[in-house]
Amino acid sequence: MFTHLTAVVLSLAGVTAAPVSLVPAADREIVFTVDGTTTYGTLHVPAHHTGQRLRAALLLPGSGPTDRDGNQAHTSPNTLAQVADALDHDRVATLRFDKYGTGRTGLGAYRDHPEKLDYPAFVRQAKAAYESLRDQPETNPHALTVVGHSEGAMTALLLGGTARPRPTGLALLQPQAIRLLDLVALQLHAQIAEAVRQGQLTPEQQHSIDAAIDAAVTAVREHRPVDTTGLPPAVAQLFKAFQGQNSRFVDSDDAVYPPDTAASLRPGTRVLLTCGTNDAQVPCTTTDALTAALRRAHVSGPGRMPLPGVDHLLHDADHPSTLAPAVLDVLHRFARC
Repeated sequence: MFTHLTAVVLSLAGVTAAPVSLVPAADREIVFTVDGTTTYGTLHVPAHHTGQRLRAALLLPGSGPTDRDGNQAHTSPNTLAQVADALDHDRVATLRFDKYGTGRTGLGAYRDHPEKLDYPAFVRQAKAAYESLRDQPETNPHALTVVGHSEGAMTALLLGGTARPRPTGLALLQPQAIRLLDLVALQLHAQIAEAVRQGQLTPEQQHSIDAAIDAAVTAVREHRPVDTTGLPPAVAQLFKAFQGQNSRFVDSDDAVYPPDTAASLRPGTRVLLTCGTNDAQVPCTTTDALTAALRRAHVSGPGRMPLPGVDHLLHDADHPSTLAPAVLDVLHRFARC
């Protein structure tokens, strides 16, 4: 109303108002340095008016060597690239980056000493990315959110209580919501139970292997050699890897209990937490304690949103290579809150 009236007044006065120019959507490479490592990422800026400051989201990938787009060496679900595209429809700028061990970033300062890389280093890298997003000329520093997938959701929780300015919202997509080794044990027990159901193992073998898995978890936490007797070869190899070059990372990741981190969130922070009913890696039940902790922290909605038929990579049976409609729906609801 006011803008229209102003144009009329200017017209009557013989003055022509300058047209507002529209900047088309674009990606650009972002580079920032943290702990001596040059980190590379992609800033996606939706179409916007010149000088406009946009809402913005930092996107954080899941565990393992997962790059800025959400891909690993032999799998390319493009999870984060698709999340960025979904948020573009709500005119939310996004930054995603190659974390340690992936893409152009590689191991950086840890190249010659990979055994020294721990989980807090990834959190510091994410915090530096958040600050880089905050400082972009197209972003509104008072309208920043963090969207994390799987392990990235746990990192998002930690940023929610420490980053400045505090994020206005967190989207925790299929989050790592319990301690790392507890989650690994849960996944392994489920796989063994499925093998019994298919007749590949007997119930007696299941009992023996389950006990060996629990003993291995205890040994890793107590920094004792893992007794691999009774463990299937692939499981034995997994626990050996936990005690090798990756031991420092495993110890520091396993030390985080996500429900405890919720207490540091600012009351009123918008939080979306998703769990897929077809997610074998992060079953909905693993998010119960975190959901209760978020409630005690007095955050605001949307809250926990179960996603029928959705797997860990945010797909469903009808959409095996793109984000499921249920995922798109909750992302839009989060963005529009």
